[in-house]
Amino acid sequence: MAEFTHFNESGRARMVDVGAKASTERLATAQAIVFLQPDTLAKIQCGKIAKGDVLAVAQVAGIMGAKKTPDLIPMCHPILLTSVDISFQEASQPDREGRCSITITATAKTTGPTGVEMEAMTAASVAALTIYDMCKAVDRGMSFGDICLLSKSGGKSGTYARK
Repeated sequence: MAEFTHFNESGRARMVDVGAKASTERLATAQAIVFLQPDTLAKIQCGKIAKGDVLAVAQVAGIMGAKKTPDLIPMCHPILLTSVDISFQEASQPDREGRCSITITATAKTTGPTGVEMEAMTAASVAALTIYDMCKAVDRGMSFGDICLLSKSGGKSGTYARK
């Protein structure tokens, strides 16, 4: 079983020393799903949300979120992101609870001594929160789910793909 790396020998929080780790290309993809009413999704699709183009703003917000990750997550290293991409997949067919969804997929990339999993997950989460913020006037019942790491590659621990 892997050890927790963010604690020193006294059990206190610490930032892991990555100075001796090799620089490798690292890629991580995460997702978040926003559940919303069918009318809300229709308004997003038709550009009828008063605050503007919801997905365009959420896309930029997700990228900004990835760039701000070390300011939000205490033990994250500031890293040089080489790319961040956000995409959306809309499910217009309501589920059993009568909700539609938007799946946000965020991919972050760097070349360095530490990974970009937290940057990808932060990007997906910030994009989801932005969708909520832009649409809350018409649908305060929106919720989020399945915020998770889908895959990562690079580094000592190698490749991970969610099953």
